[in-house]
Amino acid sequence: MEKREKLGSRLGFILLSAGCAIGLGNVWRFPYITGQNGGGLFVLIYLLFLVILGVPILTMEYSVGRASHKSILPALRSLEPAGSKWHVMGYFAMAGNYCLLMYYSVIAGWILYYTGLMASGRFTGLDAGGVDAVYGAMMGSPAVQVGCMLAVVVLTALVCSFSLQNSVEKVTKVVMTLLIILMMLMAVRSFTLPGASRGLAFYLVPSVEHVKQQGFWNVCYAALNQSFFTLSIGMGSMEIFGSYIDRDRSLTGEALIVTVLDTVVAITSGLIIFPACFAYGVDPGAGPGLIFKTLPLVFESMPLGRLWGTVFFLFLFFAAFSTMIGVFENLQSYMIDLKKTPRKKAGIINGIALALLAVPCALGFNVWSAFQPLRAGNSVMDLEDFYVSNICLPLGSFLIILFCTHRIGWGFDNYMKEVNEGKGLKMWKGFRFYLTWILPAITGFLVVYGIVTYFL
Repeated sequence: MEKREKLGSRLGFILLSAGCAIGLGNVWRFPYITGQNGGGLFVLIYLLFLVILGVPILTMEYSVGRASHKSILPALRSLEPAGSKWHVMGYFAMAGNYCLLMYYSVIAGWILYYTGLMASGRFTGLDAGGVDAVYGAMMGSPAVQVGCMLAVVVLTALVCSFSLQNSVEKVTKVVMTLLIILMMLMAVRSFTLPGASRGLAFYLVPSVEHVKQQGFWNVCYAALNQSFFTLSIGMGSMEIFGSYIDRDRSLTGEALIVTVLDTVVAITSGLIIFPACFAYGVDPGAGPGLIFKTLPLVFESMPLGRLWGTVFFLFLFFAAFSTMIGVFENLQSYMIDLKKTPRKKAGIINGIALALLAVPCALGFNVWSAFQPLRAGNSVMDLEDFYVSNICLPLGSFLIILFCTHRIGWGFDNYMKEVNEGKGLKMWKGFRFYLTWILPAITGFLVVYGIVTYFL
């Protein structure tokens, strides 16, 4: 049997895990969700949920991966009690990984396209109507949508087709390093904008009045949902990296480091965007269109705006690309583990499969725009995002908690032995009641609430 690949260093594991977690959920979704939910107090609630929910579940995914040295489906099969069917969850998890990449590759394609537009000076001299027209032309063009998506998929498959250490790990280290450098440059630039202090105050100073406008429980749910989305927990995307590491470090400390790094990127994204919004009179709660319809106007109003706009969209693409690599690696490992497929062949198969599966999403804004699943006004992307965000992530988290804490699954003692193996911060056994009963109750609520409220 072929020996399983390993990551070359602890830094590689941390950056690869963080790269999978750090993506559009941090630098695109987090700022506008924060803006829509009142700023500072939302950030505090979000950070609380990350600590009490995100970190424990992340340690469970890592533990399952390291104990089995396999991807999610064969991992569950090797650890589950005889005669049980926990491994069935692995099929839904892998469907979630494919589904995420199906629309993630399309959005990453938009960002890549906008990087080129900004660098070429396409937005120079345009007013709000002109920028809207550029955005509309991109969304309405099947050739642009499919072409940019294919470019992202090919680039991702190429990186993941070579060895884990010499390709995936090395490329991720470079991408993550560039991402952090670009973010620091952008944050410093935003701090120097006129009126930046008002944006920072909105973002960082808790305001009960802002929360009242949305409703406290709506803000709490938004923060809870974001804490799951940002770490990509619940569908095995993080489990795979646990399977690539040795037992010299305990997993609680590693999960905490990855969570902190993920959070720093999310917080820094807000430090970039909110000062710019207030400096140029942009509504911070403008929603997803903030990035594509509003920020090009902001950059055109800045000195050297074309340069800063290009840098911004480049760092946004790096964030998306790091997630593409991390999630695609899960597909690679799945095929290698189950079918013993050589890595290069797996990369070709998964690349072709993903390219074909992503076409409906790419065409959902133009040729297939009449197809509106779930409810009026939806697109194919909305359907795919609903499965990932409202079903796969929370339900997968609920099931992985039960698997790691109850006798019907792997069990609490096995989880504690694995998570605390090695040097570093340990998981306290006194958390048993919380991990066994409170944590699954919260995630179970999130599943039901997310599905019910979507259709109300």
